[in-house]
Amino acid sequence: MASRATRTPAVDSGDSAIIDTLVQLSDTLTDDYDVVDFLDVLVNACVDLVGVAGAGVMLDDQKGNLAVVASSSEAVRLLQILELRQSHGAAVECIQTGTLVTIPDLAAGVDGWPEFVQLAHTAGFLTGVAYPMRLRDVVIGSLEVFQCTTEPMSRSNAHLVQALANTATIGILQRRTTQRSVVVADQLQHALNSRVIIEQAKGMIAERRGLEPDAAFETLRHYARSHNLKLSDIAAAVVHRELDLPLDPRVTPTSQ
Repeated sequence: MASRATRTPAVDSGDSAIIDTLVQLSDTLTDDYDVVDFLDVLVNACVDLVGVAGAGVMLDDQKGNLAVVASSSEAVRLLQILELRQSHGAAVECIQTGTLVTIPDLAAGVDGWPEFVQLAHTAGFLTGVAYPMRLRDVVIGSLEVFQCTTEPMSRSNAHLVQALANTATIGILQRRTTQRSVVVADQLQHALNSRVIIEQAKGMIAERRGLEPDAAFETLRHYARSHNLKLSDIAAAVVHRELDLPLDPRVTPTSQ
């Protein structure tokens, strides 16, 4: 009797990319772990794998101090900074309540958030959703995503965003557990210091190369990834004038 061969189900490229990202987000015990690089992977996974227009992460140091740590674009970063300054917005409310916060139609306006709505509208964002980054009763932050359509996100995509947020949360908490000498506030302060350096480097690259902020950041990130280096280390080298990044061929300088 002929034996029956066992077939392994094929994994398409989309599924493979999702699996690779989930593995990357769960592996935080490497020596070169950096929370800024780690969360940069998370926000860009939302854009590349889910297809949202923008994504950003806000973290809580468990003492009530919030900070914008990662964003997929300058527009998202400015929106979340506005949320912090005014102590309201979907991401802030999500962290405070530990629950999903949805803005189904930004064009219709949101009571109490006029500046947020106006800035989102300028960026072309029509809907927003903030997903809690939580494990049981511990809320460490929120993952906020924006879309340029009022069509609700599909159930599968919504589940994928929450899965990415959950995996990142577990990874961060796993790292904190294995390094008990490093308190949560210190980790957030490190992330904040790194973001300051990155923003400085982004500004310098934008000025030198005649680029928009998003293009300058993409140039910075592309160089770091292509050389397998930390984003914050490359940013520091640029700020200290130890490195002059070549122009990323994928970006176009603005007209002078």
